[in-house]
Amino acid sequence: MTRTESQTSRRPKAQPQPDSGPPIKRQFVTFTSYQIDPAWRRLDSDHRSVHKQQFAAVVDRSKESGQIICLNYSLVGLRGDAEFMLWRICESLEPLQKMSSELLGSGLGGYLRPVHSFISQTKRSTYIDKIDPEHGETRTRIVPGQKKYIFVYPFVKKREWYLLSKHTRQGIMDEHIAIGTKYPSVKLNTTYSFGLDDQEFVVAFESDVPGDFLDLVQELRESDGSAYTERDTPILTGIRMPIMDVLDSLGG
Repeated sequence: MTRTESQTSRRPKAQPQPDSGPPIKRQFVTFTSYQIDPAWRRLDSDHRSVHKQQFAAVVDRSKESGQIICLNYSLVGLRGDAEFMLWRICESLEPLQKMSSELLGSGLGGYLRPVHSFISQTKRSTYIDKIDPEHGETRTRIVPGQKKYIFVYPFVKKREWYLLSKHTRQGIMDEHIAIGTKYPSVKLNTTYSFGLDDQEFVVAFESDVPGDFLDLVQELRESDGSAYTERDTPILTGIRMPIMDVLDSLGG
């Protein structure tokens, strides 16, 4: 037996790996808010009606394709710079881009200006949720739209946060998680933007009780983790509606 053959024979044989099933497909997530040109409201009602129908048809067609989850929110009266928002979820970027192009190509699209546009992706949390251990895994798939109101903002941590030991960060997150469990009416959806957009995270809170979300955020400001926040604005507050109701809320 040659030396090479001898070495080969002494190597431990690779053990078969257990079948863990197919990998969970991560999702791309976008939040896009729009402002409408006031000139659109001065069009006659027939033109506005056609424009709304065209826009709604693109939204409905994209949802019916089975590739995109799309939720619609009116921001009218809730922000001064944007009037409605689309929350979209898809497993690839191309359908999202195609839908955006078709929306801008509609009659209404000629009067729209995207104001805020955040892109992110789902990912299992690197922190252990000791209260709800399966919560980290569920972050790879979002099931949205269970609540009437949404509160969305981009989030950036200070670089000092990433220089802390993982043990220290976990301890700070334990407090953060414990505070969140005190407000069961608020559902948190955390997505990740590292390398995809200007922020590091996009967080979307859903609730039927806006006051609970206000109290949650105020209490989080007093936690240790707040010291490591670099930026968490703009905050977009929206009311979920069918797409035609959203478009009707524009005043046309």
